[in-house]
Amino acid sequence: MRSYFIAGNWKMHKTVGESVALATELVAKLAGAGEKVMIAPAFTALQAVAAVVKGSNVLLGAQNMGPEEQGAHTGEVSVLMLKDLGVSHVILGHSERRHGYGEDDALVNRKVRLALKHGLEPILCVGETLGERESGRLEAVVGAQTREGLAGVTAAELAKVTIAYEPVWAIGTGKTATPDDADAVHAFIRKVLASLYGDAAAKGVCIQYGGSVKSENAAELMARPNIDGALVGGASLKAESFVPIVRFR
Repeated sequence: MRSYFIAGNWKMHKTVGESVALATELVAKLAGAGEKVMIAPAFTALQAVAAVVKGSNVLLGAQNMGPEEQGAHTGEVSVLMLKDLGVSHVILGHSERRHGYGEDDALVNRKVRLALKHGLEPILCVGETLGERESGRLEAVVGAQTREGLAGVTAAELAKVTIAYEPVWAIGTGKTATPDDADAVHAFIRKVLASLYGDAAAKGVCIQYGGSVKSENAAELMARPNIDGALVGGASLKAESFVPIVRFR
C-alpha cells in the first residue's frame, strides 16, 4: 500500500531567518500529520532548518546536488555535504534545471545513482512542455525521462525513488492538468516502471504530481488511483497554503 508524500520546494525564496520561521510554524502545525511530508529550503538555509525539523515528522530535502562526490566543481553542492546536514531527500531533474540550466537525462541519471549510493532518496522529476504535449510527444518525452533517469538503478534501489510528474506548462502558471489527465500520465509512468522492474515493483513506487497544486485541488488530485502525493512550489511558501495540502483528507 503506497502512502501519500507531500513535498514543498521553496526554490530560490526566503532568507535563513524566514526559512527558520516557516519551518518552525510547519513543525508545529503538521505534528501528527498522517502523510509523509518534506520541505526543501534553499542551500543557504539547510543547516538552520535541519535544527528546526530534527526529531519532528517533517523531513529535510535539498533542491538539487552536484553529480560528483567532491572535487574541483566550483559552485556545486555535494551529496556528502547534504548528508552531513541531515538531508534525507533530494529533488533531481526538476524542469527548471532541465530547461533553464540545460541538464539532460544523462546528467540527471548520474545524480540519481549518486544519491542512492549514499543513502539519499531522490525525487526524480519528469514532464513535458506544452509544445511536446500538443504535438503528441507526451509519452515519448516522459517515457524517455523515466527510463533514462533510472538507468542503472536496481529494483531494490527503486524502492527509495519517488517520481514526480510535473507538466512544465503547469508550473507556476496557475494552470493544472485535470485530475483525470494527470492520473493518465501517472498510470503511463507506472506502465513504464512495470516494463523495467515488473508489476509489483511498479505498484510500490510513489508518483507525485507537481504543477500549481493548491489546497483547492489537492483532495481531488489525491483521490485519483495513481497520484500518490504532490511536489508543491508556490503554495509551500506559506503555512496557511501548505498545511491544508498536507492535511487534504
